[in-house]
Amino acid sequence: MAAMRLELNLMRLLSRCEALAAERRDAEEWRLEKYVAALEDMLRELKKQASKPAPELLNEYSRKVDFLKGLLEAEKLSSSTEKALANQFLAPGRTPTTIKERTPATKTVHLQTKARCTDRMRSELLGTDPLAINDSEELSVRKRKGLAPDEKQSAAELDAVLQRHQDMQEKLAEEMLSLARSLKNNTLAAQNVIKQDNQTLSHSLRMADQNFEKLKDESDRLEQHAKKSVNWLLWIMLIVVCFIFISMILFIRIFPKLK
Repeated sequence: MAAMRLELNLMRLLSRCEALAAERRDAEEWRLEKYVAALEDMLRELKKQASKPAPELLNEYSRKVDFLKGLLEAEKLSSSTEKALANQFLAPGRTPTTIKERTPATKTVHLQTKARCTDRMRSELLGTDPLAINDSEELSVRKRKGLAPDEKQSAAELDAVLQRHQDMQEKLAEEMLSLARSLKNNTLAAQNVIKQDNQTLSHSLRMADQNFEKLKDESDRLEQHAKKSVNWLLWIMLIVVCFIFISMILFIRIFPKLK
């Protein structure tokens, strides 16, 4: 019962955080950061419960909390380019938080944040105020009046920056894919080597057991042979001693002591 109540509170607070993240916030806004910290504490407490939710659901909660936390960290960056790059690597949730949502709110927030960062970069390059006019008005003005030479150059520079970032992302994705393939091949090779080593070790253990049994049999046979040899040698020594004793007596009898 406590786990269900805690999960319900977590979902409510998560939905509130997603709504706050979707809004335009002032620099002095502190509620979202405090709410995200509370979400982390509630998520840790929920994972400790005996009747906790399924692992897939817990992973989804962790994914959304990490997204909100990364979003706050990205907003603290000074450069618009750094913010845009940081937002590119954020992973929004895959499922809606509430039943009323058709698409995950974190996904919508991710798209809105990317659009804002792009607008800020464009505004910095063009020297315009992003809060003065919205995108539709700016597009209509451009269609009616066209772009000035400086604006065209700035737009070209913006396109070049965006293209460079896209190329960097594609290159990074290719490198990550190549590393993943290399890691997979190395893992398979290591598995084959370990499998061969295990087979060799098993064969060596079997051979060692067989050699031990043979050595034990040979030791028993040698011990029996040694016992037999000792018995025969003992009897021969006794016979020799008796023969020498009898010979001495006969010698004394045959050759008496001279006077």
